Amino acid sequence: MASSRKWEYKSVKFEAKGWLGGVADVQALDASLNGLGQQGWELVAVFDTNMAQGVSREVVATLKREVIG
Repeated sequence: MASSRKWEYKSVKFEAKGWLGGVADVQALDASLNGLGQQGWELVAVFDTNMAQGVSREVVATLKREVIG
């Protein structure tokens, strides 16, 4: 039997800081993800985007939550 569950997704970007980038504000990231978790969002993936020579430009988090009804 096929599942009838439905999901919605949200992507959130966090800018990397520092003179050349590459430094994520982990406290701000945690605070944002914890707030979204309280709203029913579940983290499913995190990746970074590169600027040059492996320096992170952004951290992108993808979250999901079940659609009820």
